Amino acid sequence: MLRITLALALGVAALTLSGATNNVRAEDKKAEAKTLEGTLTCTKCALKETKVCGHALIVKEGDKKVTYYISDKGGKEPYHKACCTADVDGVKVAGKVTEKDGKKTIEDAKVTLPK
Repeated sequence: MLRITLALALGVAALTLSGATNNVRAEDKKAEAKTLEGTLTCTKCALKETKVCGHALIVKEGDKKVTYYISDKGGKEPYHKACCTADVDGVKVAGKVTEKDGKKTIEDAKVTLPK
C-alpha cells in the first residue's frame, strides 16, 4: 500500500513539474517584439516611482497614456542624461514587450533618441 501511495505521489509531482515548465514557456511566447514611440522619462526623477534612476516610455494609445518600463542599466545608460532632468519626446524603443501584474515592461530594449 505504501509503494502505491509513493508511486502515485511521485507521478503527481512529475506531472506538476512538467505543467509548470509548460507555463513558463507559454509566458515566454507571449513576449512580442515591438517598436514603440513616445516620451522617455526617468522613473525616479520624473515619475517618483523608484529609489534609483530607471527609464520608462510613455506611449499614447488612443485616449490613454500607457507606461512601458524599460529593463536596462538605469542611470548608467548613455541616453540617461537626456531624460533625467527633462522628458524626451519622439523616442523609439524596440524590444520584447511583456506584461506582469498589469505592468508592461520592455526587455532587450534598443533606445533611439530623436536627432
